[in-house]
Amino acid sequence: MQMVKNILLVLLVSWLAIIVFMPKQALYYKMEETLATQDVVLNETSIEEGFFSLTLHKVSVYVKGIPVATVEEVKFFTLLFFSRLSVDTLLVDDSLKKMLPTELNHAEITHSLVSPLNLAVHAQGSFGALEGNIDLSTSSVRLDFNESKNIEVLKSELKKDEKGWYYETSF
Repeated sequence: MQMVKNILLVLLVSWLAIIVFMPKQALYYKMEETLATQDVVLNETSIEEGFFSLTLHKVSVYVKGIPVATVEEVKFFTLLFFSRLSVDTLLVDDSLKKMLPTELNHAEITHSLVSPLNLAVHAQGSFGALEGNIDLSTSSVRLDFNESKNIEVLKSELKKDEKGWYYETSF
């Protein structure tokens, strides 16, 4: 029994050490470098690194040199077996107002080892609220608009079923 306790203690300490000493900023810069190959540039004013999280403040998003959006705060939280990406106050550039909703108040994407090939999506904004799923095994996305308001801009891309409006695509 003592041997089992020691093994579990070593595993717990190792897990905590991996998370706390994980090079979170270096991983972020590697992601930025990968996005740059697709002509997507992220420009943040400050980065805060916590024990289990990485927070970006005032992020400007550019695609092919064109400003697309500004995000007040992006927070990545991980425990290795559970991860969450939170976005607060995303404002779309004025040039895209006719194609996208102008404001996203809060969005979360979560991943868990319980279902490693699925990402859960929850968001609230000027369009109402949505919940969705990103299935990595079939490369598909489904977003259900639960509380739809001011979705006239998106209606050309949305479909309707018995539950209401939804968006579905594959990548």
